[in-house]
Amino acid sequence: MLNNNQTILTTSDWVKGISRHGELIIGFVDSMNIAKEAVNVTVVKSDNIELIGKTISMSVKQVETVPAGQTKDAGQLEFLIDLALSTGDEKWFLELSAELNAKKQMVN
Repeated sequence: MLNNNQTILTTSDWVKGISRHGELIIGFVDSMNIAKEAVNVTVVKSDNIELIGKTISMSVKQVETVPAGQTKDAGQLEFLIDLALSTGDEKWFLELSAELNAKKQMVN
C-alpha cells in the first residue's frame, strides 16, 4: 500500500504522522486495510500519552515511513527488545537480542 510519499507500507514498518485529532504519533504498522486505504498503527510515542500502547486506525495519507537507523545504542536496543516482547514478536526479539549481545562483546 502506498502512502503520500509513494513509499510502499508493509506490516511492522515504523511510521510517524498526525492523527485525525492532531496528535503526533510514532509507531509501527500492526495491520492494513487495503480496501479502506488505512493502516492500524500501534503507538509507541505520542504527545498524547493516553495513546501510547494503543493501536489506532489511520489513513495511509496521514503517515510516512520512518527511516531505519543504521546503528542503535544499547539503550535503544533494550527499549526495542521490551517492545518486541510486549508485542509477542519472537523473530524481532531474537534479532535485537543478537545485535545487543554482539554490541556488548565488542565493548569487552
